[in-house]
Amino acid sequence: MRIAVVHRDRCHSRKCGTECILYCPRVRTGDETVIIGEDRKAVISEELCVGCGICVKKCPFEAIDIVSLPEELEHATHRYGKNGFALYGLPIPVEGKVTGVLGANGIGKSTAVKILAGQLKPNLGEFEREAGWEEILRKYTGTELFDYLKTVSERRLKVAIKPQYIDYIPKVFSGTPAELLRTTDERGKLQEYTGALTLSSLLDHDISTLSGGELQRVAIVACLAREADFYFLDEITPFLDIYQRMAAARIIRELAASRPIIIVEHDLAILDMLADTVHVAYGKPAVFGVITQPKGVRVGINEYLEGYLPEENVRFRDYPVVFEKRAHEKHADRAILFEFPGMEKSYDRFRLTISPGDIRSGEVLGVVGANGIGKSTFARLLAGMEDPDGGPLQGEARISYKPQYLKASSSDTVEFSLRQITRSFDSSAYQHDIIEPLALSPLLQSPIETLSGGELQRVAIAACLSRSADLYVLDEPSAHLDVEQRVRITRMFRQHVDGRDAAILVIDHDIYLIDMISERILVFDGEPGIRGEATGPFDMREGMNRFLSRLGVTFRRDRSGRPRINKPGSYLDRDQKSNGEYYYYTDKDAGE
Repeated sequence: MRIAVVHRDRCHSRKCGTECILYCPRVRTGDETVIIGEDRKAVISEELCVGCGICVKKCPFEAIDIVSLPEELEHATHRYGKNGFALYGLPIPVEGKVTGVLGANGIGKSTAVKILAGQLKPNLGEFEREAGWEEILRKYTGTELFDYLKTVSERRLKVAIKPQYIDYIPKVFSGTPAELLRTTDERGKLQEYTGALTLSSLLDHDISTLSGGELQRVAIVACLAREADFYFLDEITPFLDIYQRMAAARIIRELAASRPIIIVEHDLAILDMLADTVHVAYGKPAVFGVITQPKGVRVGINEYLEGYLPEENVRFRDYPVVFEKRAHEKHADRAILFEFPGMEKSYDRFRLTISPGDIRSGEVLGVVGANGIGKSTFARLLAGMEDPDGGPLQGEARISYKPQYLKASSSDTVEFSLRQITRSFDSSAYQHDIIEPLALSPLLQSPIETLSGGELQRVAIAACLSRSADLYVLDEPSAHLDVEQRVRITRMFRQHVDGRDAAILVIDHDIYLIDMISERILVFDGEPGIRGEATGPFDMREGMNRFLSRLGVTFRRDRSGRPRINKPGSYLDRDQKSNGEYYYYTDKDAGE
C-alpha cells in the first residue's frame, strides 16, 4: 500500500521547473504518473507511482511525500481527496472515563474528533464517492465504536468541544465573558467552574481585552458547562500556569465520572494525571496518521516516548525521548555572564519585587510561577521594553526576546522574515541548528499571516535565536507545540549556548520541559494580579521543592526517568511531603 500526498499550500508550479514531472522515471516512459492539474498543483497517480522518491527529493518546496504503508493499513478511515491526508483508526469514547490522545501535530487528531462529533462523515478512504452510513456501520460491526457511530448516524448525539486555538473567540463573539458563558450554562455549573478557574473577577471585562490564559479558561468553562453526550477538549494547558492546569484537571475528572471525555494534550504531566487510557497517534504529519487501540496511560506515554509500540510492532521514531538527570546531579562551574540587580516595578494594582541574581554563560535558566505574578514583566525589564522603578537597567548585554503572545499580521513569507533578521540564513550551520530542528523548511514560502499557532510559535523561536545576542529570553515557547517539538527545542536551546558567552532564559509552565532544559531555576511567588516576588536562581532540587511545596504537589521519577505527579493523598505523596521532598523521588527510592 502506497500513498502519495501533495501539500497544496507548498506546491508552486509557477515558481519551479516542475521537477516532479521532469525527473519522474515513469513519465519518461510515457505514463502520466505526474501531471499539473487545472489549479496548477501537481497530481500524482498512486496506481502508476513506483515509489522511487525522486520527485520527493527534487521538489524545491518539499511539497511531495510518498510513503509505503503496512498491508494492515489498506483501508483508511478518512481521506481528504486525491493526494490528500489519510487517517487510519479512531479513538474510542468510554462512559465514565477520560480518554487521552497523544501524538504529533498534524497527525489527524482533530479529524478523528470531527468524525466522532458528527461534523465529518468518514469516507473510508473512498474520496471519489460518498460512503453511506450503512456501509460505514458495516465496517465497524462488532467493534466498540459501533453503538457510538450508530448514535452519530441517527443525529442523536450532542457534543461539546473546546477548540485548540482560542484566539478566534473574540473574532466571532463580542461582549463580556459573562454574556458568553450564560449561553452555555446548561448544567447549572457556571458559578462553580468560574470560581475553580478564578474567572469571577473577569466576567464583566470586554472579551477582546482578555489574555490568552484568560481566554483559555473561558473556553474550558464554556465547554464543560454544556449538557452533552460527549466532551472533547483540544489542548487545555497553553497559557495556563500549573495551578490553573491542576484546577482544570480536577473539574474535568469530576465530569468524567458520568460522561465520556476525550482530551488531546501535549503536557505529559497533566495527561498522565488526567487520563484513564491513552491512544497513541503516529505517522507523518500532514501525510498520514494512525490511531492505536487504547493503552494504559503509563504504558501508552512511555511507549510514545520510546518511539516503539510493541503490540503493533511499529517503530515510529528512530530515537527515544530521554529525561536526563545531568543538570540536577552536578552543578556546572560557569562564569557569570549577566548580573541583574534587585528591582521593583509598580503598576496601579500590581507590584513586582525582584531579588538580585545572575545568569551564567552557557546555561539555560528556567523560570516558574503562577500567571499574573510578574514573570513576563521581568522578561520585558531584562529586554529593555520596560524600565524598573528608579530608571533603566545599566549594562551593555544584548537581549533577544520572544514574547508570550504572538501576532501573525505580516504578509511576508517566513524565509523573507528570517533573512531580514540574519545574514547566516544560507549557511549550513544555520540550516542545521535552526531550520532543521524547528522543521521550518516546508513553511519557508508561507506568509506569516497564514500560519497556525504551532507554526507561528516555531517561527518566533527561530527569529529570537537568529539574532546576535548575549541573552535569549523566551516566554512560553512550548505553547501549541507537540511533545516531539518540545523535546527538539530543549536540545536546540542547550546546543545554542553551549560553550558560548551567551545564555537562554525560558519562562514556561510545562514541568517536563523545565525539567529537561534547566540547570537552575528562578522562582516567582506572591498573589497573582496583586504582588509578585522573584527569588533565586536556585539549583533545580531546591527551586522545585520551593515551587511545588506551595502548589502542594509531589513529583517522582519512574524507572524510565520520566517525572510523574503523585496522586494526592497517596502513600508516596504523603511520604515525600513528610520528608520535605516534593521533587525527584524515584520509583526505586520509593521501594517499588
